[in-house]
Order: sequence, then C-alpha cells, then structure tokens
Amino acid sequence: MSSGSQNPTVKAQDVLWILLGLLLWPEPGTASLPLLMDSVIQALTELEQKAPVTKASCTPSAWMLSAQDSGPRDPLHHFLLELQSLKAAEMDHHALSPELQSLAKEVARHGVRGRQEYGVVLAPDGSTVAVEPLLAGLEAGLQGRRVVNLPLHNTATLLDTGANFPDVAATAPDVRATSPGLRDASPDVTSADVGANSSDAGTSSPDVQASLLDAKSPTTVDSLLAVTLAGNLGLTFLQGPQSRSHPGLGMEGCWDQLSAPQNFTLLDPKASLLTMAFLNGALDGALLGDYLSRTPEPRPPLSRLLSQYYGAGVAGDPGLRSNFRRQNGAALTSASTLAQQVWGALLLLQRLEPAHLQLQGMSQEQLAQVATYATKELTEAFLGCPAIHPRCRWGAAPYRGRPTPLQLPLGFLYVHHTYLPASPCTSFAHCAANMRSMQRFHQDTRGWDDIGYSFVVGSDGYVYEGRGWHRVGAHTRGHNSQGFGVAFVGNYTASLPTEAALRTVRDLLPSCALRAGLLRPDYSLLGHRQLVRTDCPGDALFGLLRTWPHFAATV
Repeated sequence: MSSGSQNPTVKAQDVLWILLGLLLWPEPGTASLPLLMDSVIQALTELEQKAPVTKASCTPSAWMLSAQDSGPRDPLHHFLLELQSLKAAEMDHHALSPELQSLAKEVARHGVRGRQEYGVVLAPDGSTVAVEPLLAGLEAGLQGRRVVNLPLHNTATLLDTGANFPDVAATAPDVRATSPGLRDASPDVTSADVGANSSDAGTSSPDVQASLLDAKSPTTVDSLLAVTLAGNLGLTFLQGPQSRSHPGLGMEGCWDQLSAPQNFTLLDPKASLLTMAFLNGALDGALLGDYLSRTPEPRPPLSRLLSQYYGAGVAGDPGLRSNFRRQNGAALTSASTLAQQVWGALLLLQRLEPAHLQLQGMSQEQLAQVATYATKELTEAFLGCPAIHPRCRWGAAPYRGRPTPLQLPLGFLYVHHTYLPASPCTSFAHCAANMRSMQRFHQDTRGWDDIGYSFVVGSDGYVYEGRGWHRVGAHTRGHNSQGFGVAFVGNYTASLPTEAALRTVRDLLPSCALRAGLLRPDYSLLGHRQLVRTDCPGDALFGLLRTWPHFAATV
C-alpha cells in the first residue's frame, strides 16, 4: 500500500493500539513525565508521527494482547473489541521515546490499592481521568460502535451501527471463531425470567425500574457502552442488598502536586473501582467514541481530538469538552437504555472466560435487579450531580483553628455573588486562582478561619469546595449555621451567570444535597440581601432568583 492510499481509520486504530500495547509493555521503571493528559496527548502525537500503518495481518486490536503473555485483563475488551494475540516480536515497542514509554506503562491500567489510585492523569480542566476506559472508548468508536446479538449461541455476530458509512461491512467475521474465551453454554434468556416482585426493585427510580421489569431481556450489547461504562458499573454493584448502600461511587482524591503530578491519593480508603477518575475516563471514552463512530472519513488524529476535547471544544464546539462530560453523558443515552446495557454486559460476562465468580449461578432476575440499582445510582448520584473540585485541587490553604460542624440537614440555601473577583472565571486555572485569592482575603484581611463560602460556582462547568457540606461557614452573618452559602464568581448587578452555572445552583446542587440528606425537602432559597444589609447577589441575579423554586419572598 502506498502512503497516498493509507486508510485514515486504520492508521488511527494503529496509533491507538500501539499506545495501548506500550501501556502494557512489561518493562520496569516509573514515569518521569508528569501524569498529565497533555503527556498522553504528547505520546499520541509522537506515535502518529512515527508509527507506520501495520500489516494487514496485524490488526490494531492485536497490540494489546501482544503486551503480556496472559492477555488482556478485561474479557469484554477482548471479546467486543476483537482482540487477537500477536507475537511480541512483531510489536515495535521502541516507537515511543523512553520517557513516553515509561509514562505509558505508568498509566497502563486503572487500579485502586488502598488509598492509591493508578492509571490516572490530571486534565487541563482540573479533573482526574482514568486512561484505560478512555482508550477503550476511542477504539470502540474507531471500530464503528458495533453491537453483539444476545443470546449468544455457538456463533455471535458483531453488527456495525454506523449506518452512515456504506463502506463498512454490515457484519463482522464470526466472533466465536476468534474469541476462545466464549463459553459453550448458551444462556436461556426470556422476558419471563424477569420478576416484578423483587424486594430490591423498589429502591430504583420508577422509570428505570419499570423499563427493566416490563421489558424483555437485552437482545444486543453496545460495544462502546460495554467497554467504557456498563460492564464495570454492573460488576461494582454485584454485592447483596445488605451491602448495596454505598460502594464508594465517584470517590475523589488529591494529587501530590498540580504542576507535575505523580501520585494520586483517594480521600476515602473504602472507594470502589468506580472512582471519580474512572467515571470521568469512561464518560470521556463513551462520548468521544460516539463522536468518532458518527464522523465520516477522514477522522481526526486522536491527539488533535483529545487536545480539543480537553481544551476549547471538539471541532470548535465549546459544549463538547470535558468540562461538561456529565451533561453530555446524561444526553448520550437514556437511563432505561443504559440499564439494559448494564444487564446485557452482565449476561455477556456470564458467558466469557475467565468466568466472573460472582456472576456464576445468578438468575436473569437478579442481573436485572443489579442493573436497575446500578443505573439508578449512576444517574442520580453522578450524572445528576454537579462536578465538585475538592479543596486540594484548587490549592486551598489549611483551615485555621478548629471548625464547627454543621447540624444536618439544613433548611436554607443562601445565594451570593463574589462581586470581587468581578469577572466570571471560565477556566480551571482562572477559577482556582480566584479561590486562592478569596481565601487569602478572608483569612488574612477578614481574619476568618477559612474562605467563607460553602461552595463557589465558576463559569467553567465546575463547583469549587469551600467549607463544604459539614463545616459552619462565614457567608451570611447571623445565619451561617442554618444554611449553605453558595457564591457565583463574578459581579451580577447588571448581568447573569452562564446557564450552566445557574442550573447548577437552581437544580443540581440542591437535588444532590436532598438525596444525601444534607438539605431538608422543605428548604428555602434566599438571596444574601434578604438577611444582611448588602446588594449581594446583585440586582440582575436576585431578580432571577425570585422566579426559582424554593425561593422564599418573606423571611
């Protein structure tokens, strides 16, 4: 094949799987480059410049299996992405510089050991991202977001969902022949297997519960959702009802430093594998994989795609970037569809080798219950809540003195504007600098123990933790112990915050606080000026507050 006739998709897949192979290449050493998304993008850029298109016999998916003799850890990745073994000798593991090889190995696979989380990097928007589900989503998108039919018999057909790509074959070769991990027994799945009398089903939101209990069992599994989110989501919630209360979904953590991060420590040692970083990476992989599957040839280089997504927005769209992954993730698929995909992924995992011990012997009714509950938790506790950067992320100074705990739940939400800084902050660097500036002013000039606000809302898509949910603040004189003080960064005397910021304070933050038992159902929303002689939160913003639910006109 001449260089002028190379298939851009093949080349993109080659680059991705060379990187995945290098991620798992068994050589000792630790990353000397900082664990930043920019470093991962640098590795992709170098691969795109150096790596030739592989031979036709060396499929892009083979790079991952060539990395370790034991093959891939995730059977869903192996089966749905059609990974095949490849002799290690055929893999050019010198395609990257030694520094980037070391980095690649460092972010190889996501894992949690104690309070340490591995395989994660710091993105420019301040979020921490697991690399493995991100890359899996990119590969699924490059392959056209195929689906596998259920139930599986002796053969399984992967279908391509990219109806807009007539050059892509409608069906893939027989997957059973290339996937020795498929177990012989075929699951007997019928709609009658799903019972409506589950004692756990009542814990799920009505729409998800009804969709599973009334629907037939899954007939297809979407490779993109399965390898990024559905499989791991289902496996995390396999515990019995008595231990389902909280598996550590979406646990945050702190980097040792922000300029050149190397170590990431979780805030709670009881975190599950579904940490905040994993969920971020899974959503990013699903969103970008979906974008790639719908993008006609030639598709953009992966380094450019990630640079845009973790920057100003993909293809000039500021809405399609990592800052808004939760909103975009919620719009990507419905809760009922996601629940079906979680159920389908668990069905598939029952059939694949190595068999998952907790799945053995589980009925389809039990799997449906797990999928229902898992989807409910994800949609309500993660997708339906705002992304909050912890104090360590914006570089908070220590609290001075001894904090006073709040007596929860509280009955009020007090809305402020910062006035100074007067300009909205639209990037993590800008918002974090504003937070540090306000904290210094509150501590050094005002003489307070800490920044006064409970939370601060930027125009970058994020909420910044101030004193948080559990400490009495210094935001509304005489009322600090009775409510949470939430401030918009900026002066809103004559203008309004962004719609995303407004939605965060109007809808997301209160609903999540209600769900967690931090705010009373009959809470009242007040502007700062209603309790203290001040113009805060500005005429324009206060005028809008008067139209919001829970606004109390009289105090």
